[in-house]
Amino acid sequence: MKRILYIGNKLSKHGAAPTSVDILPYYLAREGYKVKTASSARNKGLRLFHMMGSVLFNSRKVELVLIDTYSTSNFWYAVICGMLCRSLRLPYIFILHGGNLDQRFTQVSRWVLNIFKEAKINIVPSQYLLKKLKAFNFNNIQLIPNWIDLKLYPFKLRTGLCPRLLWVRSFDEVYNPAMAVEVIEKLSKNFPHAELCMVGPEKDGSLERLKSIVRKKNLPVVFKGKLSKKEWIDLSKDFDVFINTTSVDNTPVSLLESMALGLPVVSTNVGGIPYMIENKVNGILVEPENPEAMVQAICTLLEDPELAGLLSRNSRAQTEKYDWEQVKPLWLELLN
Repeated sequence: MKRILYIGNKLSKHGAAPTSVDILPYYLAREGYKVKTASSARNKGLRLFHMMGSVLFNSRKVELVLIDTYSTSNFWYAVICGMLCRSLRLPYIFILHGGNLDQRFTQVSRWVLNIFKEAKINIVPSQYLLKKLKAFNFNNIQLIPNWIDLKLYPFKLRTGLCPRLLWVRSFDEVYNPAMAVEVIEKLSKNFPHAELCMVGPEKDGSLERLKSIVRKKNLPVVFKGKLSKKEWIDLSKDFDVFINTTSVDNTPVSLLESMALGLPVVSTNVGGIPYMIENKVNGILVEPENPEAMVQAICTLLEDPELAGLLSRNSRAQTEKYDWEQVKPLWLELLN
């Protein structure tokens, strides 16, 4: 039995959206691995202290450390824990997330880059990030895509659509939730019965600002807050179009989930998303920061049931390669 320490922001119990550190350990445990995790501390300083302490305390109890790595300020948690693993001669693997990691790497010193270059492996979840990081001459990069457990997502074919829109993400400006509200405001002028449901936890104050705008303009928007995976999957049955308004992205799991459910997707064409979606084949891509273009794409789907059905079927087919049973052998080969 291989013993693993997984370092990441395990904050779902505090209202944050679940991340890899909340999910992957369960699936690895089913394969016989013993996985410890850190940290669920809400305070950033305490979280870093707990992560470092976990590395030190478990340095002779585990054989490998997995470290989630983001392009935000949490990037430095990964750097510090990687540096600590290196000094302890404890094998470590960075799991790279975040559509802006290449920009982060351009801003750091050579000694920081060396921490990543001396890792056992740097895992990237998309061809997009793999391409972006080639400029840094990493010789230890491996692609293991983001994944979902496909059997948890019942497929519903959507053809003749109603203007019922679903948005699922954290309320963070990087995901541009304000654009979703602009979209429903414009769409409802031609479709008075249009509605938008927004699901996700508050992160940076965006949620309260948008609630105020919706009240002031009396827009048909319902805010559901954070829901469990089962709750929002059940909720999705009542909606016909999934909109993704993000300004920066990699391979968003929420997009994979919506595609698996058969929801036709209209998404901004940013980051790794065009590696997932082929325009008018398994989704529709529009330019970022362009609510008018997204409204037009939604109108196209509403007026063309055959296109909607094609996107619905192809979306589900596309997600089959992201199923855990397909991705699992890559993880097992790496960890063994």
